[in-house]
Amino acid sequence: MIPSRTARWATGWLLWLLAAAWALSFPLFSSLAPHRLWGWCAATGYLGAAAATALGRRRAALAVALLGAVAVPLLWLVLTGRGQSEVTVIERSGRLLLEAGRLYVDRPGHVEEYTPYLPGMALLGVPRALLGGDGGGDGWVVRLLGDARIWCAAVLFGCLGAARRLLVGGAGGGTGGGPVDGAGGGPVGGPVGGPGRLLPVLVASPVVALPLAVSGVDLPLAGLCCLALAAAAAGRPVLSGAALAGACALKWTALPAVAVAVALLAVCRGGRAAVRCALVAFGGTALLVLPAALLQPAELWRQVFAFSTGRAEVPTPASSPLPGRLLAELGSWGWYLTVGLLLAGGLAVALSLLLRPPRTVAAAADRLALGLTLAFLLAPAGRFGYLALPVLLSVWARSVAVPGVSRVVAGSYRLRPSDGRPRVRNEREGGRFA
Repeated sequence: MIPSRTARWATGWLLWLLAAAWALSFPLFSSLAPHRLWGWCAATGYLGAAAATALGRRRAALAVALLGAVAVPLLWLVLTGRGQSEVTVIERSGRLLLEAGRLYVDRPGHVEEYTPYLPGMALLGVPRALLGGDGGGDGWVVRLLGDARIWCAAVLFGCLGAARRLLVGGAGGGTGGGPVDGAGGGPVGGPVGGPGRLLPVLVASPVVALPLAVSGVDLPLAGLCCLALAAAAAGRPVLSGAALAGACALKWTALPAVAVAVALLAVCRGGRAAVRCALVAFGGTALLVLPAALLQPAELWRQVFAFSTGRAEVPTPASSPLPGRLLAELGSWGWYLTVGLLLAGGLAVALSLLLRPPRTVAAAADRLALGLTLAFLLAPAGRFGYLALPVLLSVWARSVAVPGVSRVVAGSYRLRPSDGRPRVRNEREGGRFA
């Protein structure tokens, strides 16, 4: 039998090599200059990480991977003002918001003028508008602090840090305590020990490193979804609802996260907490989105919904050969068929939440990842890069969970007849107690 240390060494070495091979595919096949630059830098970092792993230097391997896949390409692209068109779109939205109180270009004529995001995304472009300049001839401080990618990354890491504190430090008694595990007092997911090392590896992986360097647009959505699930598991329905409102104000694809967080709260904390979360989520989303919907209703529909689903006058560049996209290209009947399949997939996930609601952070993240994967595969327009979000959710959940503890039912609350105070009844959802 292969020793566990040798198995871990071999697995780490192989994963870095696979990441290097994936990164090298971008210089060879991508037509986007930022992607090609990231590919060269990341491949160098991953190969260096594989070499360091072969020498038994795991910490050095992670540092080299982060340097090559994140730090170098991100700083280079930001300081040279290069990136995907999404960066320019976000920064333009922030400028329009400050200058005219509007978010969308009226009657856009080409793809670069479309803004397929809800109003919350414009806030990430406000720093560029406040600092001025266009990212070309500005000083490096203005370029760095004004770039939307930096603020997208700040939201992601801020949310992940807050989520970790909720899950790791939320076991204390009183109002802030998280659900108790079966080992006698830890929060749901358990303390971050060995699995906690997954998070920096995730950041160094192509799943996070590539979008962080070239666009950053999906990172704040991922961070807010993680925070919402962590807050739901820790029994913080208002915080969970606020995080969900922020996510839904960025992209409408965050709506499945509301259903998952509400289901987690309902089974762990009761219906009242679930209702509070839902009210805050939908009320907060309405407050953030309604002004733009009233001011520019036609443009919001055209650019956020019609453009994203391939029904606008200008075709969307999100045209990866995923099943939904291939069906939509067959004609109107194909488009309606893929929308029907998309709705059927959403209904199936909703039924699964009713029949077998998630009881842990990992289970909730996996259920949300499943729903998002189905949505991205069956959507009339999409990109392979969208699938990074479900991967990020699942790996993040395991980075804040200890094997065994993460499978324990979070706790069902019942009232003591004597004093009316809640008590926790721990059960198993498979596996053994830690």
